[in-house]
This record gives sequence, structure tokens and C-alpha cells, in this order.
Amino acid sequence: MSDGALRGSRLGATSYETDSHVEMAPRQPVSYDCPNGHVTTMPFSLEAEVPLVWECRCGSEALLRDGDRPEPKYVKPARTHWDMLMERRTKEDLQVLLDERLDLLRSDRATVSAGRPSAPRRKKSA
Repeated sequence: MSDGALRGSRLGATSYETDSHVEMAPRQPVSYDCPNGHVTTMPFSLEAEVPLVWECRCGSEALLRDGDRPEPKYVKPARTHWDMLMERRTKEDLQVLLDERLDLLRSDRATVSAGRPSAPRRKKSA
């Protein structure tokens, strides 16, 4: 094995980077007020877009101090099976299909009642 820079160190346990010659971005403290009376203060960069709502430590939504509540986003309702069916067919088409199937069922019943069974029955296996 080659003698690399990782010899004698624990991976992921210690960082060898230093903070010398590093300038932190200018920051601003932003306060959020919870309906339960909690105040949460978070540091944000001056260039960052500050969110209007922040989750409080109690789990409720804290609102930006002196901020307006954001408008709720439009949530598209879930499409049901009926909705997807109505995209493909009209009610008149569905009525025609229903009538055809009912006529077919009625004709099968008439055939069975006349003495001709439609399909042989199987015995149940043990």
C-alpha cells in the first residue's frame, strides 16, 4: 500500500481544515413567532431569500415577525377512477355499454332457464 495522507487518521472523525483566511457571509437575524408563544430566531445570509413560514420546535408553523401569511398554494385534487373514465367516455356512451351488457346477461339467463346450461360446473377439490 502507498503511504498516503490518510495514514494514522480516523476517517470522518476529524477535519483538517482550518477557518483561517475565511470570511463568513454577512448575516441577519430573522425572528419567527409561533402561535403557542415561542420565538425562533435564525441567522440568514443577507443575500438569502427569507421564508415567510418556519417550523417551530413544537411542530406548528411559526410566522415571520411583521410578515404576512403566504397565500396557500393551489393543490390539484386527486383524480378518481370516475374522473379518468369521464375523460374517455360520455355518459351516453356509458349508458349504451351498460344496456349492451345487461342485454347479454339477460340472454344468458334465458338460455339457462330454457334447459341449456351455459358452462359445466366443476367439483370442489378437497
